[in-house]
Amino acid sequence: MLAKRIIPCLDVLDGKVVKGVNFINLKEIGDPVDHGAWYSEQGADELVYLDITATHEKRKLLAGLVRRIAENINIPFTVGGGVNHLQDAEALLSAGADKISVNSAVLMNPALIDQIAKSFGSQFLVVAIDAKYADGRWVVYRNGGRIATDRELFEWASEVWMRGAGEILFTSMDHDGVKTGYACKELAMISDMLPIPVIASGGAGTPEHFLEVFTKGKADAALAASVFHYNEISIPELKNYLKNNNITVRI
Repeated sequence: MLAKRIIPCLDVLDGKVVKGVNFINLKEIGDPVDHGAWYSEQGADELVYLDITATHEKRKLLAGLVRRIAENINIPFTVGGGVNHLQDAEALLSAGADKISVNSAVLMNPALIDQIAKSFGSQFLVVAIDAKYADGRWVVYRNGGRIATDRELFEWASEVWMRGAGEILFTSMDHDGVKTGYACKELAMISDMLPIPVIASGGAGTPEHFLEVFTKGKADAALAASVFHYNEISIPELKNYLKNNNITVRI
């Protein structure tokens, strides 16, 4: 059985790591390179860096930051934010990112998924899906959770897989930052539907939530931010807890 992955997420705004609740009320908490190096030492399996306003503000994540990250950490990392064209993906991968994450741009131009997958391989492409439950359906949002689309979670997840995505990163906006657990029912449905790995995001508050997302939620990886940033849960202790509960993890 493949080991389950623990992935700290670092939201970046103006070159600094920030954290909020339900995608708002952001608070600056440190330097992205320093945080990444520390997580690498703590035993994180991967990292995700998201420039959370790059698309909204129509600007690009600086390749220089990606180079600094690549020079200072020794675990795989994914970078997203402002990837609107094939050239953007190429620039981030060339700067040292192991994978790139796309969200808003592919909602507006789904063919970009095909282009990136064909040019660089599906294994380099993570499609992030932010969704909120409303009126009996999971509505997909773009631009950092600011703009609702006409896409529905499960049909969009299926389409991005068919177009060539290598992984899906699903964030429940209703669960994000409130530490009451992941959207396990929906995660399990996506995992059952699709043959590609699913990364769970939004809702981690206790070690039990991680255990639940790997069992009931059937996730391949669990992403979290504030519980790691504020050292409410230590990664070594979390991995020992999961191992003691029969979850395969890298220690």
